[in-house]
Amino acid sequence: MPGALTSEIEVSLVSNKGFWLLLDNEELFVPYAEFPWFKQATFEQITTIEQPSSNHLYWPMLDVDLAVESIRNPALFPLVSKPNPSFQRTR
Repeated sequence: MPGALTSEIEVSLVSNKGFWLLLDNEELFVPYAEFPWFKQATFEQITTIEQPSSNHLYWPMLDVDLAVESIRNPALFPLVSKPNPSFQRTR
């Protein structure tokens, strides 16, 4: 059975463009343009982070799950939304 993760996660700076995440010895910038779920979040919501596994981060107050790799390389994980053809808008 695997042991508990011992890595440290810390938010070092929050700005109007995003926030810096310190994960072990790595600094990662989480821009709101790429991760819009954090744009309206409070400081407490952004800084309350869990790490269920080595490549998985979870913000329980926001119910946001992210792979660490998606923060490192957001272009490889584009946010794509396709319209639902069964949904019709009525006026």
